[in-house]
Order: sequence, then C-alpha cells, then structure tokens
Amino acid sequence: MCPAYIAGLIGPGDRKSIQPMAARSDAIPYDRLHHFIGAGLWDSAPLQATLWSQADELVGGDRAWLIIDDTALPKKGKASVGVAPQYATALGKNANCQTLVSVTLASSEVPLMLSLRLFLPESWTSDTARMDKSGVPAPLQEYRTKPEIAIEEIDRIIAAGVRFGCVLADAGYGLSAPFRQALSTRGLRWAVGIPRHQKVYPAKRATDLPGRRQRSSSGTTCAGRQIYGRARDARKREVAAGQLAQGNQTPPPPPLRAGKHRHLTHCTSRSHVANLSACHMANLSGRADQRQRAFAGRVRRNWGWITSKGDPGPDFTAMP
Repeated sequence: MCPAYIAGLIGPGDRKSIQPMAARSDAIPYDRLHHFIGAGLWDSAPLQATLWSQADELVGGDRAWLIIDDTALPKKGKASVGVAPQYATALGKNANCQTLVSVTLASSEVPLMLSLRLFLPESWTSDTARMDKSGVPAPLQEYRTKPEIAIEEIDRIIAAGVRFGCVLADAGYGLSAPFRQALSTRGLRWAVGIPRHQKVYPAKRATDLPGRRQRSSSGTTCAGRQIYGRARDARKREVAAGQLAQGNQTPPPPPLRAGKHRHLTHCTSRSHVANLSACHMANLSGRADQRQRAFAGRVRRNWGWITSKGDPGPDFTAMP
C-alpha cells in the first residue's frame, strides 16, 4: 500500500486526500487505503533511517546546509489534526491551515527533505478530548513551540550521523533566543534571520537589563541620570556659546530635570546625546532644519522616550 499511496501523492490531481486518490486509481481500494493511513500500524523509523542515510551519501558533508523552515497546508474543515487559524506561509496571510516544521539538507542546488513535524497550536494541546479523538499519540500532546520542535529534529538527525556544516533558519526561528542558544550549546555553526526590531549587542558589551537597574532615592535610574546629565551639560555649553556669539546676556532656559525622565529604552552614545541636545535646542529656538527633525523622529521611534507621572519629555512634535 505504501507505493500506491506515494504514487497518489505525487500523481495528477489537485486534491490529495484519501477519497480522491482512491477514486483516481482502480488499484487502490478506498477501505484499504483508509485503514493504512488511519490506523498507522506500520513503523516509519526504518524508512526514515534509509532516507537519511541516502541523503547523507548524496549531499551530506561539511559544506552542506541544514535548513529549518515551516510550511503550511491550507484546510477548509476543523477535523484535520493541528488545523487552526494561523499564519500560512503558502498564502502569505493568516488562514485555516496545518503548519509543519521542515528540516532540509542541501548542498549547492540540491535540497533533500529530511523531516516534517506537525505543529500543534495551543487550541489543540489545551483540548485533550479533541486530541484523543483524532489519535494524537500521548507523547506528542504536550505543547511545543516551532523552535523546540526544530531542536528535537536536529538532535535526531545528529544522532543518525547525518553530516552538515551549518544550520540556516529564517526570522521566525531567529527571533527565539532559546533556539539560538540551543544551537550554540550543541557546538553548531548557524546563521539565522532576525526581525528589524531585534536588538543585537556585541558579545563583550555588558547590557543594563531593566530588572537590574539601580535606582536612586528619587526613582531615577543611574543610566537615565548619566544620559540626561550629559545632555544637560552639552545643552548649557551650546546655549552659552550661542549667547556669547550674539552678545545676548539673556539667562539660559532651565536645564533638563532628570528626576522626571526615567530612561531611554536603548543605550545611546555620547554623539547621540549631543545630537539629541542639539535637536532639542533647535526646537526651542525655532531653527530646526529637516535633518534635525528626522533625527528627533528616529530617536523617538527607535529608542522610545519613557517618562513617569505623565511627563511627555522634550517636545519634538512642535518643531516648525
């Protein structure tokens, strides 16, 4: 039955479910094919071991790539295992579909699929009766994220002796820190995509996590006081220099108050602070040009201005 079923999958016809495949071939009785797929009394491990061995002989080696991705199978009903409204890569939008985590071994222009694991959304794993009715094995009823499934498949492939030099994955997996850390823990070389909002820091740079910030008695973080202190000093120097050049002895405006502004969500350098101060001064004097307004917008968009007690901080939106 296995050769007949494979022939039905790769043969002509749009629908690949059991009834249409049986109707297109007189050699496949519907009842036998349904029993073969529904009961699942055959062991797939020997077939998978043969597939992996032949794939390793064809494209395996240090110059091979192990590509992690997922694919979607659009569905109309609700009875198929794992079907739920979720993002469908084949359609480019959210739709009712099944999602499978795929592992592909590739070298040059030759890709060979090694594994396809069905992803079960939480709408399925939270309903034990639904999984029992659909025949989901007990060990697979626990919820696993797609990166966790991918790591399990990578461990199985490594244990089988399949050779590859690097693991590749798109941003759907690259944004998962546990996934990246698991690859490094296993001593694997990897390259993953990341979304444009992902923050990346050099390995030797010490990050100041929000939960570990030291606060003063006024509630201001030490990092925030340092940033605003530098901005205040740069602002005073610029105001004083401008007044001396114009012969104006008008007292400078009051400095930025660090007690109300907490911190920037991203650590800025001295040049950023100086530019921020210049933009703020240009706003106060009404002489902001297009570049300064663009920089102020990037500061608000990329770093985010976080204040307490409803204080909006420096007003960049009022620039002419």
